[in-house]
Amino acid sequence: PKAEIDRLVHEPEHMLNKNEVTNTILSVYNRMADFPNQRTIHASGVLISEEPLTCYSAMDNPPKGLPTMQFDMYVAEDIGFEKFDILSQRGIGHIKDCRTIVRENLGVVIDTDNPKRFFQDVHIAAQLKSANTIGCFYIESPAMRQLLTKLRCDDYLTLVAASSIIRPGVASSGMMGEYIRRHHDPTTVVYPHPVFKEQLEETYGVMVYQEDVMKIANAYGGLDMADADVLRRMMSGKYRSKDHLIEIEDKFFSNCKAKGYDEKTSREIWRQMESFAGYSFNKAHSASFAVESYQSLFLKTYYPLEFMVAVLNNYGGFYNRKVYVNEARISGGNICLPCVNQSVFNTSIQGKDIYLGFDCLLNLEGKLAHRIIEEREANGKYTSLENFVKRTQTGIEQVVILIRVGALRFTGTGKKQLLWAAHLMMSKHKPVAAGMALFETESRKPILPPLEEDILEDYYDEMELIGFCVTGTLFDLTKSDYRGDMPARELHLHEGKIVRVVGDFVCEKFVKTKRGDLMKFGTFLDAEGRFFDTVHFPQTLAKYPLRGAGIYLVEGKIVLEYGCPSIEVIRCAKMPLKPDPRSE
Repeated sequence: PKAEIDRLVHEPEHMLNKNEVTNTILSVYNRMADFPNQRTIHASGVLISEEPLTCYSAMDNPPKGLPTMQFDMYVAEDIGFEKFDILSQRGIGHIKDCRTIVRENLGVVIDTDNPKRFFQDVHIAAQLKSANTIGCFYIESPAMRQLLTKLRCDDYLTLVAASSIIRPGVASSGMMGEYIRRHHDPTTVVYPHPVFKEQLEETYGVMVYQEDVMKIANAYGGLDMADADVLRRMMSGKYRSKDHLIEIEDKFFSNCKAKGYDEKTSREIWRQMESFAGYSFNKAHSASFAVESYQSLFLKTYYPLEFMVAVLNNYGGFYNRKVYVNEARISGGNICLPCVNQSVFNTSIQGKDIYLGFDCLLNLEGKLAHRIIEEREANGKYTSLENFVKRTQTGIEQVVILIRVGALRFTGTGKKQLLWAAHLMMSKHKPVAAGMALFETESRKPILPPLEEDILEDYYDEMELIGFCVTGTLFDLTKSDYRGDMPARELHLHEGKIVRVVGDFVCEKFVKTKRGDLMKFGTFLDAEGRFFDTVHFPQTLAKYPLRGAGIYLVEGKIVLEYGCPSIEVIRCAKMPLKPDPRSE
């Protein structure tokens, strides 16, 4: 099972039945770590040539059916091909679909093509400053929301800078923290050389964009623009030969020495430039990203329900579907399970009622989903279980899925009775052609005794068929009613305090310390649906590992950094859930 494979990968030391065979497997596994898994394909690179590409290279046709060249982008460049990166991204889909949904649900036509007016909107600024950005392009990840909070970001230019300093280049050099410090107190800025004040005063003397590195390399290090272009390639992670980079480095230090610069200062400046190999942005890139962030933030601010529906229908963003459903719920939406008389293939909204689409059902056949919709549109709503089965010619397995998820609740009959009725009815009747009969007749319905419904069974059905609880939350399944010492929204008031909090696991990020040890950053939702973040240092992580989805009791110290709280974990454990009554 995948869960066991994941556990083996992340926690091999906790394997059961450890023996000579498993030791051999782990030994081979460690040797294979970081080996290439398969030949990679450029995600979006398109080559254009005068002659058919088969004149230059054999072609490969991988499973997705996109003809693929057998040489990389560097060879393509040397030959003289034009290469374009044609990218698609969900953020644009969020914006486009939201405009359509707002028009259909509210009758309002909105314009997002002139975003400059959004920069002056105080309500959007408040959302940005509070990092209420779930679903918004590029600014919804835990790291980005923390950065927005630390910067108290409430304007476009600060967001442009934030879009770049979150990148690995600036972050790994340590200059992200320095930028935050200088942003809050510009009077403390000390420029290592007057060139930095001349070139980088806007960013407090911190190299934030690719252009900044090129400016300093030219103005401070005396490099010409050809060498600066090599640095640009290095910053994009696209340089081939380190030999040329070493030549540029030697030239940089030679020029600095000739100018009489302090060697220690020059080496620190080079270190900062070199760190930009972690894929930094140019300013135009950051600026365009920030514009799209503002467009999505405008929609989230003024049309939060419609925006979340658009996010769900574009299959989310950074998080899984559960997080966006939670966001819609705390924004005032009434989340409804799929319904054969209301739902369409994607998630839809009627007023404040958000109906999850048939695409949310993990095991429902796509053809059946479309047939349900087409038959309903052609001949009206379904009137009963038997009417539904006759008109759609649904097999028993698919009917059971729909009943268990509550998609036939319009009948007013409990799920257990519907399941009995479906099995009795479908075991007696042979299938007939789908559609409306000339004379609609109901068969004799069996008389069933009252069957008691259990909300816990509903929760487990929803988790199995949708992936998460919809009519409740995972907190409703915990054996204990304890919800922690305080909600997430109060953590910032208790800096330095040791607290216990309870959270639903959302996501995690592994990083390595300078010593090469693994540590982790975690993100959770509390019982109110608010986020909190955790830090798991190597020693704690080894003793108290996170074990996937579930509700966790976390004990740790509240740390406040520029107003952004996090919990340095002392210990944590997954809380036990009430069992499914049907398994007892």
